[in-house]
Amino acid sequence: MEEKKKILEIKNLSVSFDTYAGEVQAVRDASWDVMEGETVAIVGESGCGKTVTIQTVMGINRTDNCRIKSGEILFKGDDLVKKTRKEMHKYQGKDMSIIFQDPFTYLNPTSKVRNQIREGYLKHYKVSKKEANEKVIELLKIVNIPNPERVAKQYPHELSGGMRQRVMIAMALICNPKILFADEPTTALDVTVQAQIIDLMNQLKDDFQASIVLITHDMGVVANMADRIYVMYAGKIVEHGLSEDIFYHPKHPYTIGLLQAAPRLDQKKQDLQYSIPGTPPDLINPPKGCPFAARCPHTMNICVEEFPENVYFGDNNHFAACWLNHPACLKEKQIGGEKV
Repeated sequence: MEEKKKILEIKNLSVSFDTYAGEVQAVRDASWDVMEGETVAIVGESGCGKTVTIQTVMGINRTDNCRIKSGEILFKGDDLVKKTRKEMHKYQGKDMSIIFQDPFTYLNPTSKVRNQIREGYLKHYKVSKKEANEKVIELLKIVNIPNPERVAKQYPHELSGGMRQRVMIAMALICNPKILFADEPTTALDVTVQAQIIDLMNQLKDDFQASIVLITHDMGVVANMADRIYVMYAGKIVEHGLSEDIFYHPKHPYTIGLLQAAPRLDQKKQDLQYSIPGTPPDLINPPKGCPFAARCPHTMNICVEEFPENVYFGDNNHFAACWLNHPACLKEKQIGGEKV
C-alpha cells in the first residue's frame, strides 16, 4: 500500500487580533497536520480558535488588526505565511476551499446560484461561460440537488437550508481542491439533513480524492467523519489522536467533558444534560498555566503555574497536554503523595 503524504502542516502557529481592549491571542502555538485523503477534525467550544486557524490557513483573515505572530503553514512545502494577499489568490478556491457555517450569510442574495458557483472556475481556468455553466450543472447533480437546471437559475433565498448547504459544497468543489475546510457544516440543519450532508461529504472525499478539515463542536458529526481528531481549547491543541483513541481512551479532562456533554441514546429522560462548568478564559490575558485549570475537577498547584508538555500514549501519536498524565504526577498517585 502506498504511504500517504502530508499535504498540510501547521507548525507553532500563533495569531492575534488587535482590539480596543487589547491583544486577543486567538491561536497560541498550535501545531497540526493533514495527510492526503484523510478527514481531520478540530473540535472545541466556540471561541477556542478553530475558525481563526483555518481562516489563517486560507489567508482570508489578513486584515489590519490580525497578525500572524509566529509559525509556519506548509502546503506541499510552500510556507503560506510568507505569501502576500495577492499570491494567496492562486490557492484560494483551487487548491483549498471552505464550506462556511451559515450558507445564507455567505451566499450573495442578489446573485443567481449558477453565477456564484462558476465564479471560481472562471477565475482559475480559461473556459467559456457555457463550459462553466455545464460544470455547474454537473456539480449540482453530484451533490444530489433535484432539477439542477432550475436551481442554477434561482436565488439563495428560494432554496431550503439543506439545498443552500449543498450549493456551498458544489461551490467549494468546482475547482477540485486538494483540501476542503468545513466550518460547522451541519450546525443550522435539522438532524435528517445533517445525516445527508455527512454522507455526502464522506462520498465526495473519495470521489474527488480530497482531504477534509472538519471544524465542529458536535462530537456526533466527528464520530461519523473523522480519521483523526485535534482537541482545541483557548487557542491551544490540548489532545490529539485517532478517532477511536479520543472516543474510547480520552486523556484530557476537557476532552472527557466534551464527550460527556454529547447527547446519548441511553440517557434517561429525567437526567439533566451534562455541561462543563465555568467559562473559557479571557484570551486578552490568558493564564500562564493550563487554560482549563479553572474549570477542571482535577486541578493541581502546578496546573495554574505552568502549561504542561505533551505526554504520548501508544504508537498512534496520541498525546495530551495535561499534568495528570505526567510521570511525576503518576508517581505521586501511586505512592499516595500530596498534590504536586
